[in-house]
Amino acid sequence: MGEYNVAIVGATGAVGTKMKEMLESSSLPIASIKFLASKRSAGKEIIFNEQVYMIEELVNDSFEGMDIALFSAGGSISKKFAKEAVRRGCVVIDNTSAFRMDKDIPLIVPEVNPEALKKHQGIIANPNCSTIQMMVALEPIRKKYGLDRVIVSTYQAVSGAGMSAINELKTQTSQMLAGEINIEANVLPCLGDKKHYPLAFNALPQIDVFAEDDYTNEEWKMINETKKIMADDSLKVSATCVRIPVMTGHSESIYLEIKTDNITTSNLKEVLSQSEGLILEDDPSEQIYPQALNAEGEKEVFVGRIRRDLDITRGFHMWVVSDNLLKGAAWNSVQIAEKLHEMSLVKVTN
Repeated sequence: MGEYNVAIVGATGAVGTKMKEMLESSSLPIASIKFLASKRSAGKEIIFNEQVYMIEELVNDSFEGMDIALFSAGGSISKKFAKEAVRRGCVVIDNTSAFRMDKDIPLIVPEVNPEALKKHQGIIANPNCSTIQMMVALEPIRKKYGLDRVIVSTYQAVSGAGMSAINELKTQTSQMLAGEINIEANVLPCLGDKKHYPLAFNALPQIDVFAEDDYTNEEWKMINETKKIMADDSLKVSATCVRIPVMTGHSESIYLEIKTDNITTSNLKEVLSQSEGLILEDDPSEQIYPQALNAEGEKEVFVGRIRRDLDITRGFHMWVVSDNLLKGAAWNSVQIAEKLHEMSLVKVTN
């Protein structure tokens, strides 16, 4: 199968930086690596496996001789360059929303639907960060007991909105602790919307702009991506997505209804404890449950607070946490590359 020439598009961003880190410890055999970014970042140095590389400006010819490209530079960049990369023989793993709902492009969580990779035609989509961790938690239950309904409320970290949002939260927090009254907000809840509000000591029930039926685009992503990944349009899914003043680590409260009778929380815990990419942290007597702080820097999805609904016999509740920059983005992308390698689905240029 050989070794691969790999490119990271958006190498200087929050996710691009994590992609580099994940590749450094990956099982993917790498012959060469190229770091691509905007013209203003070109020429800067970046270190990979203790070697110094120069960041290059992203242009169409950047993909000549490349086998795999990890994209995380925004949807407009993906739309402009992904197909150019494919035309040059490169397989693109895209971490934006540009291609997720394209019916001809597989949307992949490796623990859930790796077989869908066989249908790729050069571009593979990485799901939304909040969708990924929910899929890892729900798929083992769906396979064993069936799944009829999902209602999720997210508590999403500011790093999911990029470096500008992180920096703004830090500034706002300092201002509020200093007793300042006029707190400036220019980024959240969404750069593209009319109004902006402080996130410090706050919770914003808006991620992305509002769309049809007063759901935000983030909420529609979770709804539609879940159905696509699980290949089940009949699955009932609803979401409420909230931004909270946590730096890294998305948390989710998930209500699910299964299709099988007489299932206990112990049954669910047993299934989840044996599942790939998942760690069960669930002991209320010892106050053990997943926390965003503890998930930071970890590749796994953490699940706890599993309990039966008091009124619905097939209903259960759980709490799911994961590092949104790793499993929610960079690590899932690298896992896809590893799966492509394992399944011999990338043609090596040289």
